[in-house]
Formats: sequence, C-alpha cells, structure tokens
Amino acid sequence: MGKIKCCCDRKKKRSEQEFRLLMNRLKRIEGQVRGVEKMLENDAYCPDIMVQVSAINSALNSFNKVLLASHMKSCVVNDIRAGKNETIDELVATLQKVMK
Repeated sequence: MGKIKCCCDRKKKRSEQEFRLLMNRLKRIEGQVRGVEKMLENDAYCPDIMVQVSAINSALNSFNKVLLASHMKSCVVNDIRAGKNETIDELVATLQKVMK
C-alpha cells in the first residue's frame, strides 16, 4: 500500500502516546463506518442509519479537536517562537477549510 501524499513537505513526529490516542480514535470510527455498511446491507431503517452517521460525524469532529489542540500546543507555538508568524495565517486557512 502506497503512502498518502501530503499537501506539503512538513511533518510532525508524534509521541507514542499521541499516536496511539489518535490511531485508536480512527479505528473506532472505522468500526462505526463498517457498522453503517452492515446496517445498509441489512436494510436498516433510514433514521437509524442517519443517527449512526451523525455519531460518526461527532467522532470525526472530536478527532479533529484533539489534533488541533496538539497542533496548536506544538507546531504553532514552536513556529511563533521561531518568528514564523505566517503559521497563524496557515492555521486560520486550515480552520476555514475545516469549519465549512
């Protein structure tokens, strides 16, 4: 399986704890999506599926909140301390994309 191409050359080395936390959240979300697939295959009632999809959206939003907090506490703070104030513009642009 090939690597997912990032939109930039920047990377972040995460602690083992942060990596595990984020990965566990994604695995739970993946399981929720598989559950919705099964519901669809089993002709589940539309509102029941919609409730589960809403739970997936909430889980993804929660994942993004954890990732955003980590990004701000590390990457953004470090860049500002290093005088890279353009990081603020990058953060604002990212938030505008995420909050559509």
